Amino acid sequence: MTEVEYVGKSIRRADSVKKVTGALEYTIDSNMAGMLHGKLLRSAFARARIISIDMAGAQQMPGVVAVLTASELPQPVPRFGPVIADQPLLASGETKYHGEPIAIVLANDEDTAAAAIRQIRVEYEELPAVCTVADALRPDAPLLHPGGKRHDGRICDSNVCGEFEFKWGDVDQAKRECARIIDDVYSFPMIHHHALEPLSCIAYPMDGGVAIKSPIQSPFILQRVIASCLGLELSAVRVIASDIGGGFGGRGYPKLEPLAAYSAMRTGRPVKISTSLDDGFFTVRRLAATVSIQTGFDSEGRIVFQDVKADFLMGAYADACTRIVQKAGFLGCGLYRTPNARIVSRAIYSNTVVSTACRGFGMPQLVWAIESQMNAASRLLKIDPLEIRLRNLPARGEVFVPGDTPADGDWREGLKKAAAMVGWGDPKKSNVGRGIAIGVKTPIPASVSNAVAKLCADGSVTVAVGTTEMGQGARTVFAQIAAEVLRIPVEQIKVIMGDTTVAPFDLATAGSRSTVTMGTAVMAACEDLLIQLGAIARELGVIDREEDAEFANATIRGHQGPISYGELLKQYLGTLQGEIVGRGMFQGEKDSSHPLGGLSDFWEVVFTSAEVEVDRATGKVAVRKLVNVSEVGLAINPLQARAQEEGGLIMGLGHTLMEELVYDESGKLLNAGPLDYRIPTAMDIPTIETHLMENRDGPGPFGAKGIGEGPVIAVAPAIADAVYDAVGVVIKDLPLTPERVWSALNASGRGGKNGN
Repeated sequence: MTEVEYVGKSIRRADSVKKVTGALEYTIDSNMAGMLHGKLLRSAFARARIISIDMAGAQQMPGVVAVLTASELPQPVPRFGPVIADQPLLASGETKYHGEPIAIVLANDEDTAAAAIRQIRVEYEELPAVCTVADALRPDAPLLHPGGKRHDGRICDSNVCGEFEFKWGDVDQAKRECARIIDDVYSFPMIHHHALEPLSCIAYPMDGGVAIKSPIQSPFILQRVIASCLGLELSAVRVIASDIGGGFGGRGYPKLEPLAAYSAMRTGRPVKISTSLDDGFFTVRRLAATVSIQTGFDSEGRIVFQDVKADFLMGAYADACTRIVQKAGFLGCGLYRTPNARIVSRAIYSNTVVSTACRGFGMPQLVWAIESQMNAASRLLKIDPLEIRLRNLPARGEVFVPGDTPADGDWREGLKKAAAMVGWGDPKKSNVGRGIAIGVKTPIPASVSNAVAKLCADGSVTVAVGTTEMGQGARTVFAQIAAEVLRIPVEQIKVIMGDTTVAPFDLATAGSRSTVTMGTAVMAACEDLLIQLGAIARELGVIDREEDAEFANATIRGHQGPISYGELLKQYLGTLQGEIVGRGMFQGEKDSSHPLGGLSDFWEVVFTSAEVEVDRATGKVAVRKLVNVSEVGLAINPLQARAQEEGGLIMGLGHTLMEELVYDESGKLLNAGPLDYRIPTAMDIPTIETHLMENRDGPGPFGAKGIGEGPVIAVAPAIADAVYDAVGVVIKDLPLTPERVWSALNASGRGGKNGN
């Protein structure tokens, strides 16, 4: 391993002091002079015709500047969306889900706006709603978007917004020849991202356009969506992405920002829209899924075929869901060697809260089914769960998805490590079990990241990137990469992030891609600076040839000894001084023949194991130990990397054991709020151990791969396998609540007192 000074070290986060002292300003804390506060009136029904809206009481209140409904907007009502522009600024004619915004009050202060909302009277005609996959697919189901456009551009003639098929080999022939087939259906619940920071944004008029301050993960996508929605040029829209107090994908794409931008341009004043924690439940959620899967095995436990049908319930509008469903479907066979495969994944509209990206980008839903099938095969064939996985893992360099990147890691090593860390095979007490699972996802293919690095006259450096700091520590990682390349202390590097007017283009802060893609761009920008410094040194006679330039400790070695970067610039630029600018770019290779547009830059792979204890009398699952091994290539900042892994595991505990949005038959959300929607607390967190596999085999800087999303993916099947190992019941529907486990125990005759 090449000696490094800054990379691979657990350097303290650049924002740590501000965060722990409360000094870091989030958008929800921000204010502007003359700012209006916007409050949303939300639909009381999942699907209803809006007959009338009486705004008189709200309009007459002192301090109310405007009350807007769809009828006050341009006609047709402007719509937005990152993939399909199908979501109106305010519900027009008919509401599509319980909690959809149908009016906004703009007032001089937040209390007045909230009080005015309560004065608006709406007359509805409630209509039948579809809230499940089965209901949405009925031949007589009401269409959410009749006449609208599907993902492929065709007119919607059903509630299927996007359908994607991937296949290789001959599945039907393999079925005819295979005697050991497992055929099951698995369900994954709707869950809420539940970030600590409520959704919020501020928009204000700017030179005939609009500026938006938002905790958005993808500022350039927001810029594009706002420009398209409001009929503006891209240069007329400025997005300033603030540091995020938790995102997990829920802040990847526009939510409140288009309405705030329109309101600001209409009133000529800054407009702030913020939700409460409760309102956030009516704004965004993760995709639910029903996965039907047939898997065939030979007598040695090797996969013969996989036939997967995955239906994702995406909510009332498309958001980014069709892309999520497409990417997840592409990996519908998981990490396993599968000679014959057929995968059909569908994105389905429903009268429920809009779904969007969530940590894992569709893979927790599919991996729940894939890994549960492996556990079922283990029981059927009487092969240890660890062993059956080892038999089906591809070796390094082996292609496991035809036409894509071969296996880029020593995956058997990682799987064995996860098993050893949980004590696989060791004796255990009654009602205690262990389970194991593998998670995988692909980053965004063929993406683009740009970076600019400026070396100032005093030798300090400014790096500008379009990435957003969302808690993952990207600002610190980029500073470490720049410091390593330039050989200057991290403290002399300032990283500017996420402002579309200041920073160059970056596709998105998503897909565990930032360290690989933007990190590579930062590295290239800094290397460009070194090239320029070498040329300057040669021109000044400090060195004879540019290729002989040696850099160390913020100096270049010359004929007369080391000379600092600042002194070199002073000699070259004279009394006016100035700076030099380096530019770097990462551009993934596009491939029009590839179903996702390009090959994966790397595979994000995790191996998760768990030990649980089950109370037979109550069905409560107590996770005693949770382990994760991640294939990271190289951890630029190991402490940050481990913290991300731990956070992902805890988030996975939530959807595994307790989290689920509950709707009644009419489509009303029943548990919208932190008091009724349970997430893991400190009391639920078990012993957690993580291990970072560092083989420096990634495509990113110094051999890094992307991390952060993976640990959430395989928690559920690992724990479910452990539950079976403990008490012998198989559960195919998440979450594994005490009631669900208790019911399975009693249905199988395994309930009662512990040990019986």
